[in-house]
Amino acid sequence: MIKKAEHVAIIVTDLERSIAYYRDMFGYKLRLKGQNPVREMAFLYHENQPGFEIELIQDREPQGDYSVKGIVNHLAFTVDNMEEAMNYYRQKGIQFNSEQPQPAPDGGKTIFFYGPDRELLQFVQRNTGTGVEG
Repeated sequence: MIKKAEHVAIIVTDLERSIAYYRDMFGYKLRLKGQNPVREMAFLYHENQPGFEIELIQDREPQGDYSVKGIVNHLAFTVDNMEEAMNYYRQKGIQFNSEQPQPAPDGGKTIFFYGPDRELLQFVQRNTGTGVEG
């Protein structure tokens, strides 16, 4: 059911500074910026590995110490069909953090769950109509 590792999410304190750092130091390009009521997010990709991204997350209002979850917030995996993947993995014992997937910034779907050591994991079904932006 899993196609590949999708992205790793990193908590940052200055989104624009972090975008510039990964762009200037390592050649990453901005694919998408989005926001919700509490966070701003940016998704960066590298031309040599466009299928794996770095998600940068900045809280609009500081949420306190991140030591409980760490600077690396979660690891995401790509799935083709969210509902099929959720049904398949529920049968394998995964309990998702919500009953239904949430909308992603690109119009796709996401859902979170925990691994065996409470590491935060995520499934992502991308919106196939979204192209890579630079």
